[in-house]
This record gives sequence, C-alpha cells and structure tokens, in this order.
Amino acid sequence: MRKPLWTPSQEYVKRANITCFIEFVNRKYNLKIDSYNELYKWSIENIPNFWECMWEFAQIKASRKYDMVIDDLSRFPGAKWFVGARLNFAENLLRHRDNYPAFIFRGENQKTKRLTYTQLYHSIAQLAKPLREIGVSPGERVAAYMPNITETPIAMLAATSLGAIWSSCGTELGPGAVIDRFSQISPKVLFTVDGYPYKGKTFDVLANVEKIVKGVPSIEKVVVVPYMREKPNLANVPKSVNYDDFISLEGENEIKFEQLPADHPLYIMFSSGTTGKPKCMVQGAAGVLINHLKELILHTDLRREDRIFYITSPSWMMWNWLISSLAVGATIVLYDGNPNYPDWGAMWKLVQEEKITIFGCSASYINYLRSVGAKPGKVYDLSSLREISQTGSPLSAEGFEYVYREIKEDLHFNSISGGTDINGCFAAGTPIQPVYAGELQGPALAMKIKAYDEKGNSVVDREAELVCETPAPSMPIYFWNDPEGKKYGEAYFSFYPNVWRHGDWILIHSDTGGITFLGRSDFTLKPSGVRIGPAEIYSVVEKFEEIADCVVAGQDWKGDQRIILFVKLTPKFKLTEELKDRIKKALREEASPRHVPALIIEAPDIPYTFNMKKVESAVSNIINGKPVTNRDALINPESLDFYEKILPELQKE
Repeated sequence: MRKPLWTPSQEYVKRANITCFIEFVNRKYNLKIDSYNELYKWSIENIPNFWECMWEFAQIKASRKYDMVIDDLSRFPGAKWFVGARLNFAENLLRHRDNYPAFIFRGENQKTKRLTYTQLYHSIAQLAKPLREIGVSPGERVAAYMPNITETPIAMLAATSLGAIWSSCGTELGPGAVIDRFSQISPKVLFTVDGYPYKGKTFDVLANVEKIVKGVPSIEKVVVVPYMREKPNLANVPKSVNYDDFISLEGENEIKFEQLPADHPLYIMFSSGTTGKPKCMVQGAAGVLINHLKELILHTDLRREDRIFYITSPSWMMWNWLISSLAVGATIVLYDGNPNYPDWGAMWKLVQEEKITIFGCSASYINYLRSVGAKPGKVYDLSSLREISQTGSPLSAEGFEYVYREIKEDLHFNSISGGTDINGCFAAGTPIQPVYAGELQGPALAMKIKAYDEKGNSVVDREAELVCETPAPSMPIYFWNDPEGKKYGEAYFSFYPNVWRHGDWILIHSDTGGITFLGRSDFTLKPSGVRIGPAEIYSVVEKFEEIADCVVAGQDWKGDQRIILFVKLTPKFKLTEELKDRIKKALREEASPRHVPALIIEAPDIPYTFNMKKVESAVSNIINGKPVTNRDALINPESLDFYEKILPELQKE
C-alpha cells in the first residue's frame, strides 16, 4: 500500500463529528462500528436507517415528522423521501439567532460587510414581507443574476421562506446563457445588481439585465441591488426597483416560514449547457437539506466555531452547498472578484486575515498556483487552516502533493466529487481516514456507488463508469417541463436500467478504498478504437513544470482518430521540440503508446465552464469542423477563438 500524505492524529479522530455520529448509530442500533469503512457498509445496507439517524443527528426542524423515510427503495427513479413530513428549508438554515457572525463579505474592490445571525434574520424578514405582498407564494420561481455578495443568500432565504423555488446565475454569465436558463422556468421576480468588479475593472450589467428581462417575459419585478453605485440609473430596465426602496423598513419581527412537504421544490439547478440548452433539474427541500448537512457535518467536519470559505459563484452548486453551512451555525466567508487579483496571494491573505478554517477551491485554482510557483505556506500565516476542500475537476497526484508541500503539511485535504445533478457528492473525504495522492478518500455515506465495465459488471482496480445503484434524497425529483420523465430517464437511466449512470470515468482502488476520478466518460478519446480518458493524459502532462494547463481532443483523421494535445505554458517557458519529445516519452512510458498525441500545440488559454470543468467537447467540435452552440456557457468563451483560427492548418497536416 502506498504511503499516505496525511494521517489524522488520534485527537483529531476523537474530536471529529463523524466519530460522534458513529457513537450515535452504535447506541441507537446496539452496534459496534469503529471505522469509516464499517459505517459506510452499514449505511448502504441500511439506507432508511442511515437517513433516519442523519435526520435526528442534524436535528432537522420540521413542524411534522415523516411517516416513512422512503416509500420504495427499489423504485429508481421515482422513490419518495420523508413522506408526510412538513418543514421549511430556510427555517432550518436560520435556526441560530444570536450575535455570532453569519457572513463575512470581502470584495475584490475592498468592500466589506459583516452580518450576525440576528442581523441576517432581520434582513431576510425585511425582504420576505414585500415579496409576499407582490404575490410570491409556494411554487413561484424567484431567480437571481447576482455576484457572490450577502444580498444573494438573503434573497434566496427570503424566497424559500415563502416556499418559492430558487434559481440563480452569477453575473459572469452572458445574457444569452441566462435567457437560455430562465426562459425555461418562467420566474416571477429577478434579483440582480448594477455591476460587479473583476480583475481591477468594473463591469456594468444593467444592459445585460435589460436583455434578460425582454427575453424572459414572465418576470414581473426586477429588484436591483446597488453594488457599484449608490443610486444606479434604472431608467432602461423594465419593471425595476432599487433593492433599498423595495425592502420593508419596518420589517417583521418574525418570519412566517411556510410549512411544506419534504419534496416541495427548493432549487432549479442547470446543467452546464455546453451541448445544447441547459437541463433544468428540480431538487426537493428536505433532500437537499439533509444531504448538505451529511456532507457538511460528517464529511467536512464543519462546526459552529468554523469559518468556511469556497471560491465559487451563484452559477455553481458549490454556492448552494456553502450557504447550507448556516444550518450548522458556522461563519461563511463570501468573496466576490478574481481570486488571483492583484496576485496569487489574494485568497491566502484572506485566510490569514479572517482566520478561515475550511478553504474550498477547484483543481484549476490549485494548478494555477503550481504553474506560477506559489508557496502560500511560506508567505502567509495559515495557522487557522485545518482543511482544504477541492472539487470541480480531477486533481492529479502531483496536485495533492503540492498542497501538502507548499500550503500546509498538517491539514485534511478533502477532495470531493459529485454533481450539480445531486447538489452534492458521490465520493468525498472524512477526517478520520488517511489521504493518498490523487485519490478521494472514499464513497460518500449512503451513496451505493460502483464502477461498472461496459457489460455492467462491478469492477475495482480498473477504469470504469461511475454508477449509483440506489436512490439518494438530493437526486432531482424531476426535470422542469418533463411531465413524462423522459429527459430525466435519458439523462441517467438509459444505459443501465434502474441504475444511475453519472457520466464520470473512475478507478476504485482495492488497497486503500480510495477513488481516482479520470474525467467525463461521455468524452473519451478513441484512437484505433481504444478508449482513453482525458485525465489519463492530464495526470502525466501536468507533472511538467513547463505546463500550466492542457486540454486534449480527438480529431477524425484518415478513417481513424488522432489525439491532439493543446498546452498552456507556464510563464517564461517555450514549447520546444525537446519539451514535446519529453512529454511524448512520459506518456509512452507512464500510460501507453496509444496515449501519445499526434500533435502537441501551444494554446493561449483552455476553455472552462462556470463549474470549473474543462470543455474538451468544445475543442473537439471545433477541430472536427462542428459548431459550438453555447459559448455563453463558458467562463472564457474568447479562448475558443484560437482553436478556430488554427483549424485550417489542422485540416492540412
């Protein structure tokens, strides 16, 4: 067995929330579970009992308890969770009401704001009242086109306190991408801002808002938060009102939380939309709540005294996940702006100044730090930091090693993976297990995941499809405008009947129990018919200090497919023939001759979605002469210009 990068101390294990949970389960069921692996095995063999324990352990607040945890475990999709319960999502997040800090906001433009739990409750009460007065009621959609500022979760909690369904996009999305999403769900109210800062510049979004309101005719009220100016000019924005003029200054001392069924819709989440109009996934209130609390309390080990932070935006489900930390009573640190402005130290300065204990980021952020030779642990005081959470796309073993070498050697590196689809994780970490380079520590509790080969057999120690064999509470209750469930079924259940196929390529390690994620299984390379996951190439190429980032694509070529590797170089390096030869040699020796690209080409940038996933499909479409239909779904659509420019040359070679 390989040597772990980190092993928790006995004291760390003893103090962990999950250790308390194991004791709770043992007492309740007279068991002798004493490890994560034993707890996981019990959780997938006793799924209703596990979620019953989680409900009690997380102290979920409900005006009526459920009659049964799940109606039919074999019904997949379609199982109903917590049948008979009545509760309110926002009420569960607002169970604390004291002078402890709820939010610390820091903006790239030096703006700051702090809200206690009492102030947060009062702010939500001030907003819930006028929303109710304009007719927002259970089932109504309330949308947001907002940056990561305190008013965004305030609006979400005000809306969901009334039973409205919340859906959000960050202001980094273009108007076309927002219209593609919101026009499908017909929101009644839109929350937005006048502008936002990014990389030292101010971006006015009111022209975008004007287009969105015209493109989504259902919108009856546009509430504009004055973020960049005190009194923005709203003359050109139809149906608009300034946030400060909209809220009720008298407020209400008490929020009237609508008590609703467990499966009442809470969020409409969107797929990335890189291959067509985004899918609209509807998730239920109790399912999201209990799953987030499982992941925050047990897997993340979140406690009230923690300060938790994630580099995210309201476009990404990690924003929804982060805001659920309120239910634990922790302090959430929100940041709006470019995480590397004015330099790579921006976020580490934030950790130092705000004493952040749990820091969340993407693989691409860690790879950027590596590419510029950043050494956060040498420059900043990171004594408060006890955990780094990472998600978005697979991180190489070298990325894990970098974290322990250059950031902090004694912390829990909690690499997690799941999806917007389930607003959570299929695989995650725990603070009571060792961390191995390149591996997520194991499957998340009560998620019966396997790796299936092409015949549907469960396999270990080889690359295969990630599947989940049983229902989980936060899976979509349905897709919007999909009355027969056809889109839902096709998305996850068309490949293996009665089994969720997620579309990720994974490897389950029999020796450690860890899981390596290898990228999307719906984008694989097939030179000479051999199936290759892009992450197999990335894991080798990203070891080179000369390479800041890379993307691979397959080009149809002379009746076969050839692999083209595009590399973004670290500053000061050049793509020489000698470097190309070293890359090819490493791929040949560490992977196989089939992994060696036909061409290695320098690219100025690599395309990413707003969920921080590489978009191999867009590059593949371009080099095969196909259109890219949804550029607005990319965080950097201008990056595609380079690939289109070199297409004529690629077609000649």
